[in-house]
Amino acid sequence: MEQVTRKFDVQVPKIKYEDLNIDSFDTIIDVRSPSEFKEDHITHSINLPVLSDEERALVGKTYKLDSRFKARKIGASLIARNTAGHLSSTLFSKDREWKPLIYCWRGGQRSSSFATILAEIGWRPSIIQGGYKNYRMIVTRLLNQTKSDLDLILLSGYTGTGKTEILQLLRNAGLQTINLESLANHRGSVFGAIKKPQPRQKLFESYVYESLMSLDNSQPVFLEAESRKIGNLIVPSMLWAQMKLAKRIEVVAPLNERAVYLTKAYKDLTTDNEKLDRRLDYLISQQGHEKVKNWKILSKNKQFVELAAELMKNHYDSRYINSREKSNYELIGSIELNQITKTRLVNAAQKIKKIVKKHYSD
Repeated sequence: MEQVTRKFDVQVPKIKYEDLNIDSFDTIIDVRSPSEFKEDHITHSINLPVLSDEERALVGKTYKLDSRFKARKIGASLIARNTAGHLSSTLFSKDREWKPLIYCWRGGQRSSSFATILAEIGWRPSIIQGGYKNYRMIVTRLLNQTKSDLDLILLSGYTGTGKTEILQLLRNAGLQTINLESLANHRGSVFGAIKKPQPRQKLFESYVYESLMSLDNSQPVFLEAESRKIGNLIVPSMLWAQMKLAKRIEVVAPLNERAVYLTKAYKDLTTDNEKLDRRLDYLISQQGHEKVKNWKILSKNKQFVELAAELMKNHYDSRYINSREKSNYELIGSIELNQITKTRLVNAAQKIKKIVKKHYSD
């Protein structure tokens, strides 16, 4: 009896990142180890590792100390086992038309093995040619450009004038914005840390890259005036260079109003005295022990409005004045807020839209 042998000939497309239409895929899957994914990944991708951190280290050690053949056997067995786990859990509910995009470090064995199994099942996977390294090259190339067509407008002003909230209102109104503090998970000062940890620098750059790629360069983009460093993260060179040249709209409000606004905005600190005291300690090197000691007394007595006013008057306002004097920019408008309320901030956003419209029509 004649034996019939089936020949498997699965062709999985490999596409460079710059040639991809990301929106044409249902899921972006990063099959690298969890630590690699945490360091950086393509935004909106999910992590389905085919090797854990420990398994990846084992395969690498075997390759160096024993043989390539043995390392590949161990790697293949682990990849098969982990892939089976993903198929029986995360991927089991996917229908026949599901179309995933897969990548690993260099578009090599990890992504190819995973994609081949998915293709054999009947799905239509594609692989990023060159893997994460290809993607990272594209990100780095953009963020290190010396020239850009971006038309940036910065919201500037003293601390506590509601600039972040106004930025969000402009976004809600359909204008283009980049919220660097949101991307960095940090409010931009020694008091700016939030519960959610900051991303790694490379992942922050991926977030910035995604924001830049979503923009229409024929329209202005609004950002809040920031320092180069946001918490532990550095604003990428290209964007920072454009921010220094950007036009500005200044938001102005009385000191006491700003103090009241900040007290409400930083409830996570005013309800945690120990946490607030630790933040105040960061200012000892600049303000001295005696002044910080007095600020801690205000904190202990729950005189948070007075504390906020002291911090702005003695620390943040002078830093803003110094930064403003060193900058050379075009001020295209100013917004004055006698009170910082939701209604006033909404009105401020509307006034900013009018200022920008007039600026571009003149």
